[in-house]
Amino acid sequence: MSVRKESFGKTKDGKEVFLYTLVNGNHSTVKITNFGGIVTSLLFPDKSGRMDDIVLGFDTLDPYLAGDPYFGALIGRYGNRIAKARFQLNGKEYVLAANEGRNHLHGGIVGFDKVVWNASEMQNGSGVGLQLTYLSKDGEEGYPGNLDCTATYSFNDKNELSIDYSATTDRPTVVNLTHHSYFNLKGAGSGDILDHLMMIPADKFTPVDSELIPTGELKAVAGSAMDFTQPRTIGSRIQDVTGGYDHNYVLAEKAPRALSLAAVVTAPGSVRKMEVLTTEPGIQFYSGNFLDGTIKGKGGKIYPKHGAFCLETQHFPDSPNQPAFPSTVLNPGETYRQQTMYRFIA
Repeated sequence: MSVRKESFGKTKDGKEVFLYTLVNGNHSTVKITNFGGIVTSLLFPDKSGRMDDIVLGFDTLDPYLAGDPYFGALIGRYGNRIAKARFQLNGKEYVLAANEGRNHLHGGIVGFDKVVWNASEMQNGSGVGLQLTYLSKDGEEGYPGNLDCTATYSFNDKNELSIDYSATTDRPTVVNLTHHSYFNLKGAGSGDILDHLMMIPADKFTPVDSELIPTGELKAVAGSAMDFTQPRTIGSRIQDVTGGYDHNYVLAEKAPRALSLAAVVTAPGSVRKMEVLTTEPGIQFYSGNFLDGTIKGKGGKIYPKHGAFCLETQHFPDSPNQPAFPSTVLNPGETYRQQTMYRFIA
């Protein structure tokens, strides 16, 4: 096992950015940059031993700086959408940056995916890792409170990539952190993912309006194209979902901070499988609907429509405006914690 650090370029304001390569005892490799906490590459073998990079991204820093669809990034302060870019907390209204029409998406114009995190390498008997820290200042993108955040990536010989998140605040605020890798288990740039088998053990989801804002309802998946309680291909009923999948699934209640299975995805021919486990109450399944074949990624490969899927573990979208949803409020003296694990199986 090893961790290697190298220069990855500089931001537009001159901050140096580094790329960290984590290698486990099976020679599987994860590359992470401290710009946005982005996983730029994940090399994992198939059953025959062939290594493929199974996440979308870029070879250099510049395309990430130019703006992209959150490839591989840490997302915050609030993953997913907040309606009308505003919410009320303790009787006061907070106005956030509106960066998706009139709504707030993935932390705003300069979210956690677009900042340079402090990084420290980790290595012990159980694996290798990277600890990232960032202080989001009071008022950043409209959020109240100084939020002190830590995200720790760990990679072990069981081919488990874990992300442990924690945060504290000095004023009441809302927090919903997540990770936004785009996966294609056939290999990034190897066509679409409509032939992947998906299983999500959730019997309810949160329907959305035309702006992808939850209506507040928890709706049963049974008998609909939203039902993945039994494995089925992503493309089998996607034509019945307006715009494609971009929905939050309601996971079974669990003990606090207990990891439980949230999704299983298998590539065609069962050459690779990925399991997602989380402590979170929800998971957003996104089928790469806005990829359009214009993005040239690693090795010059083109990323087509539905060229990857995302599984973003989270609290529900728009929770600050939905009192019936699990709360995302963090108060001084409390610690926000969540853990998500991506387990890869050949």
